[in-house]
Amino acid sequence: MTPPLLTRLDARDRALFVRLALDASRTHPLRGFWTTCTHLGGARGSIGLSLLALLLPAVTTGIAGRALLVLAVSHLVVQVVKRFAGRERPTARMSFNALISVPDRFSFPSGHACAAMAVAASFAWAFPVLAVPLLVLALLVGFSRVALGVHYPGDVVVGQAIALLTAYVLLPGW
Repeated sequence: MTPPLLTRLDARDRALFVRLALDASRTHPLRGFWTTCTHLGGARGSIGLSLLALLLPAVTTGIAGRALLVLAVSHLVVQVVKRFAGRERPTARMSFNALISVPDRFSFPSGHACAAMAVAASFAWAFPVLAVPLLVLALLVGFSRVALGVHYPGDVVVGQAIALLTAYVLLPGW
């Protein structure tokens, strides 16, 4: 039996999802923007941007390597929690039509939101002057997962929290 607190949190999470997710039956001018954002949190986007950053003169292999380490460890944690929690995605649980393809059947926590935040936090740690735009971009990636209908808001928040906790543990002097 699910504890009453979790039942209430789940109900609020689903209600917030319904308010924020884009309706697949309507045309949305921002759909392309949210789709582009969401891909930044995918494997190609997060790993690719971490490696692409090496082309910038200020980015050393140590900085990029730490970003990839935070990304890998946080992703491992997300995958373990996903399998343990087993929360179904809105597409299955609420018969919601997502605006993009659904990567797997597990919703909690969001791997894309975690990946984007892991990379953003790592580079923000190395380049504090870029912290605000990097973290805002990571937040937009997280929101895109809800807007496109593949995650509940709580999935995104927990995914981002896992990334931040991982960065806090792995990055020296944070």
